[in-house]
Amino acid sequence: MTQRIFNQEMSPDSITAGKLELPLAPSSEQGKVKAWSEPVDMLTYLPAKPDTNPLFLEKRVYQGSSGRVYPLPVIDSVSTKPEMRSWQAVHIENEFLRLMVMPEIGGRIHVGLDKRTGYDFFYRQNVIKPALVGLAGPWISGGVEFNWPQHHRPATFMPVEVSIERSDDGSVTIWCSDHDPMARMKGIHGICLHPGKAYVEVKVRLYNRTQDTQTFLWWANVATRVHEKYQSFFPHDVRFAADHAKRAITEYPLSKGHYYGVDYAERARNGVPVDELPSQFIPDGSYPPNDLGWYANIPVPTSYMIVGSREDFFGGYDHSEDTGTVAYANHHISPGKKQWTWGNHEFGYAWDRSLTNSDGPYIELMSGVYTDNQPDFSFLAPGETKTFSQFWYPISEIGTPDLANLDGALRLETNLQNVTVHVQVTSDRPASRISVLREGVELAAWDADLLTTKPRHFHSAVDGAVDALEVRVSQSNNVFMRYAPAEIVPVEQPDVATEPPLPQDVISSDELFLNGLHLEQYRHPTRAAEPYWLEAIRRDPGDSRSNHALGRSCMRRGEFERAEAYLRTSIARLTKRNPNPGDSEPFYNLGLTLRYQDRTNEAYDAFYKSTWNAAWRGPGYLRLAEIDCTRKEWAKALDHLDRSLLAEGDNLNALNLKAVVLQRLNRSDEAAALIAQVRSLDPLDETSRFLQSGHAPSDAQRQIDLAFDWMRAGLLEEALRVINEDVPDHFDGGSTLRLYLRADILRQLGREDEAKATSLHAALADPSYVFPNRLEELLLFQRVIAENPVNAHAYYYLGNFLYDRRRYDEAIAHWERATEFDPVFPTSWRNLGFARFNVKHDAAGAVNAFAHARALAPHDARIAYEQDQLWKRIGTPLEERLKNLLDHTDLVEQRDDLSNELATLLNSTGHPTRALDLLLGRSFGPWEGGEGQVLTQYVRSNLLLAKQALNDGKASTAVALLELAANPPQNLSEAKHLLMNLSMIDYWMGIALAAAGDTARATCALERAANHKGDFQQMQVQSISETTYWTANALCELGREREAANIFHSIDGYATKLESETPKIDYFATSLPAMLLFEEDLKERQNITAQFLHAQAQLGLGNKAQAKHLLEEVLAKDRAHSGAIDLLATLASEEG
Repeated sequence: MTQRIFNQEMSPDSITAGKLELPLAPSSEQGKVKAWSEPVDMLTYLPAKPDTNPLFLEKRVYQGSSGRVYPLPVIDSVSTKPEMRSWQAVHIENEFLRLMVMPEIGGRIHVGLDKRTGYDFFYRQNVIKPALVGLAGPWISGGVEFNWPQHHRPATFMPVEVSIERSDDGSVTIWCSDHDPMARMKGIHGICLHPGKAYVEVKVRLYNRTQDTQTFLWWANVATRVHEKYQSFFPHDVRFAADHAKRAITEYPLSKGHYYGVDYAERARNGVPVDELPSQFIPDGSYPPNDLGWYANIPVPTSYMIVGSREDFFGGYDHSEDTGTVAYANHHISPGKKQWTWGNHEFGYAWDRSLTNSDGPYIELMSGVYTDNQPDFSFLAPGETKTFSQFWYPISEIGTPDLANLDGALRLETNLQNVTVHVQVTSDRPASRISVLREGVELAAWDADLLTTKPRHFHSAVDGAVDALEVRVSQSNNVFMRYAPAEIVPVEQPDVATEPPLPQDVISSDELFLNGLHLEQYRHPTRAAEPYWLEAIRRDPGDSRSNHALGRSCMRRGEFERAEAYLRTSIARLTKRNPNPGDSEPFYNLGLTLRYQDRTNEAYDAFYKSTWNAAWRGPGYLRLAEIDCTRKEWAKALDHLDRSLLAEGDNLNALNLKAVVLQRLNRSDEAAALIAQVRSLDPLDETSRFLQSGHAPSDAQRQIDLAFDWMRAGLLEEALRVINEDVPDHFDGGSTLRLYLRADILRQLGREDEAKATSLHAALADPSYVFPNRLEELLLFQRVIAENPVNAHAYYYLGNFLYDRRRYDEAIAHWERATEFDPVFPTSWRNLGFARFNVKHDAAGAVNAFAHARALAPHDARIAYEQDQLWKRIGTPLEERLKNLLDHTDLVEQRDDLSNELATLLNSTGHPTRALDLLLGRSFGPWEGGEGQVLTQYVRSNLLLAKQALNDGKASTAVALLELAANPPQNLSEAKHLLMNLSMIDYWMGIALAAAGDTARATCALERAANHKGDFQQMQVQSISETTYWTANALCELGREREAANIFHSIDGYATKLESETPKIDYFATSLPAMLLFEEDLKERQNITAQFLHAQAQLGLGNKAQAKHLLEEVLAKDRAHSGAIDLLATLASEEG
């Protein structure tokens, strides 16, 4: 192994890597753990301002679950020109490790440096180069990203509050507070270094500060730099790994079949096919080509999540540097162990370039808590807090460990009858003993000082078999590491997940309820839970669980009367035989529903009944205490709060409200002590800070949360003080929402004159980014409209809320009223355009609405894009669409998607040169899940020009163009996916080379085309697609007509099969970029695809007239079908 020199402290000059310079600790930092805030300057590609138009995206698929983004505004572009930007950074270091945290980018760890070796054990980004990967847009790679309550975290590129806590034991924690902008829960993670410890601890508190049960997952996303010598390692009990949603299972580490479309079994037998060899990071043959532990073996974007390991560690090892990274966490609550890679091939390299300038590829080694998959959500009850810690540390000189825990890592190396024990510890362990045993008998032992600064290696000859050895590492007879390979129990093969049957096909009511619960819990993007519960109550109208689930669902949508009916039906069944049922959650949710209806006395009774069961004592008693406070019954409130806290002692809302109650009871010292207790639990808790110092949250949306908390308890003056404090606008509509809320509070306080003045101010305030999402905001705007029935913006805001909750007809009615009272506000018209098309199926009405929106917002590039997509969807002539875009090139230049659409239209209308010029003249940004769209038009432009050159007798020009088509330029930010079928390029290359007289190369090109199998479309592997036609054509050119005819018949048969099948959305899809804007009849689209495939088959079989007729029918149904356009053009050129 490489000998490495360790130093306790690195020289100042060495604390620099690449272009990012880490500042030295200030002289005031004298402890073993130093922490301070100091900005760093980094080359930055800045995201654009968020779009002011709300995006609902009800069926967007994101990371396998719902990609719904409302109420967040979306950023859909990033600058292609970098600039130096100063970023707030918090630095922390001890004797061994150095970290840098970025509060402005989600509180992520940006740098993790092992000072002893100079190794970045977390991937260090030397630029800030976001790409459109995040839920709401920008996301950066590298470091450690903390994801919750979904992946990727909604606030991944948003700022967090930060504080530095210094503990009596010398440890220092950088606390980062994330107030989830969607569900309004509170998460806080503390990045901690301890003196004398060579590990990073991340302390996490996840708190459901809302009144409703929420779902969540937690994934800490560690990136590490990789190459052909980088290997991931997992515990030795691991035998299998799962894909997203466990839709596929593969053996691990040696994959024995197909995974992500790659035939790893074939690779194991015969090596990597020549045409699949990577151009970089080429394996040296020292490891099997089907070993998924090695980055270099995986050619396509791939996730795998370890299944069922009983161990607490995993990580990655850089064999070229002889260093690595260990992740450690309690597997009982942290079963998640995942690797993700973009893949070691051209597609992955393009993403590497899009996310960094020169730092190279990375993989993600993710640690999941309360989750083992994506998606895999757990529940968080109202007021519940979950706390846990995760740990990481660097290792070196020991290779991939067989065992790792918080004390260190070890590897047992055996060679015939020789053994070597490699040990590295995370804190000094003087006078340790390292023992090798067999069946309890010590065969070899060493006494040694194990130091954090130096890995140790112990060698011995051992008689007899080595497979039953045991290694123990102990200090003062306390064994702190033990590895016994013979005791490892391999994980059994898990079942592959299956798609639930449709509601009418489910056998039992129990399964109907559970299937619905699963869909709801896992936030399924394209299948709703409610039909399962409705089917259950169709069979049994009193079904308690499904009625409760429907009631809760209606409550979350703000349909309180419907919710009440379902909940009372549930309770009636539960209490028919037993007035004291084992589950009191329906009573609790009935209490919420009644409180939202301002029926406080009834709600009080329901909440009290919910407290009869232990599970709901905490939330139920808190809700009772809030009502007590509205009645100024402070003693009763105190009693109920104490009872609530007995059930959930970390409920910060209950603790803070108790402090207020104690103040009202003139017990100020106790209140102050309680506030201090809360501050110790969460040093960034904003409610206790407000009570302690009077400082309101620094963010308008968080002010609104706190104000609603106070209002529930009748503390109107406190609520008013919170929202009276001005804060900067963060593109979240908070300033306008605060005005409406202030007016509402003033009205409840009886200050009518001030309320009216504030209401007028609110009605005239900027409507940008006002996307209501809380149930309290639904009630607020209902009151606003009742007070002022001609407030156009209030109708618009309420329409946004209702549409997001899928109360479509009511949303449309509100937007219609908004346009009636303010006909010049474009966003109401734009929203109506979507709703009329997607809900009412009123194409003419949608066109009219978008015409209004475009006229009123002529400089809004998004609306221009959406209008063009609507025109495309309804079959507007291509020339009309083209003219519209050419008349507004200033808008086209603002958006990648609009630019690509213009290129598509130019290609489709006979202007491929102009299309190619457009594509080559722009730097496109990548969008995860939307890859291939720009590349498709680039390839198409070159193909069209190559065919034109062939028609003009310019074979060499055609060859050059086809070579360009096969090698896209980097400005597209896209590259060919390994499984993407581009046989049309090889086919036409063969034709062009033959025309140029280069028969040998022509044959090779045609054989490449003929050997293509399958395709990769819509982020999925397809066995037959529109590109299969070119494989068959290549066979014809090679004289293999019978094989070609078989393929043409297969295409025809597949098309017939498509026509007979009922289409459905892939239940397990992880990304569906086509399902974003205007809904489409899936059967109609499938039939169009089938008809085009029939046309290809008929053309290949020699039936040109029939093929032409079919292609014309395709264009009659879809004028923009590029395949039909191009194939008809080819036919026309052949006819002369």
